[in-house]
Amino acid sequence: MSIFDFLDLLGTAAFAISGSLFAIKKRMDTFGVLIIGFVTAVGGGTLRDMLIGADRITWMQNLNYLYVIFISVILAISFRKKIAYLSKSLFLFDTIGLGIFTIIGTEIGLKYGFQPVICVSLGVITATFGGVIRDTLSNEIPLIFQKEIYATACIIGATTFLILNKFKIDQDLIYILTTLMVIAVRLIAVKFKLKLPTFYSSDT
Repeated sequence: MSIFDFLDLLGTAAFAISGSLFAIKKRMDTFGVLIIGFVTAVGGGTLRDMLIGADRITWMQNLNYLYVIFISVILAISFRKKIAYLSKSLFLFDTIGLGIFTIIGTEIGLKYGFQPVICVSLGVITATFGGVIRDTLSNEIPLIFQKEIYATACIIGATTFLILNKFKIDQDLIYILTTLMVIAVRLIAVKFKLKLPTFYSSDT
């Protein structure tokens, strides 16, 4: 198994756990937890595959994704009472998935020969739209549309990935460094409460 495949499955697990914890926090039943965990894990990748005209949706041609999602959901449900800070755990797994899937989506864009801006867009879509579907199904405003540094972290990581690919650097090292960059930007933004400007007015 290549580092690319390993990261893809790791990101799937992270997002499945993130979605499951989110559903548990919303007090959904077992089926609801499974569905939310599933769409969080594969939603962004499914949309990406549809946009690029892939022959098959990734998780449909490799059952390992379904196994990883199912096991991740079961673990999230089983250990929910041992997670001291549910919101912190949710944030952690969501951030890990965000970092990994950004680079996965960007790399797939490169493999299909798209222009850099499209590759970055595919990275953002892969990383964020599972969460968009999760939030929409849960009647929440998607995090990507709020003022938190979320998609911006993906753009920074994806752009750095494209730049490093221009140099003779070990590909596995690029995967790891740029994934960690997305995670770091997200963590720093939350730690120091960095936010994008909003245009809300109390008069409207």
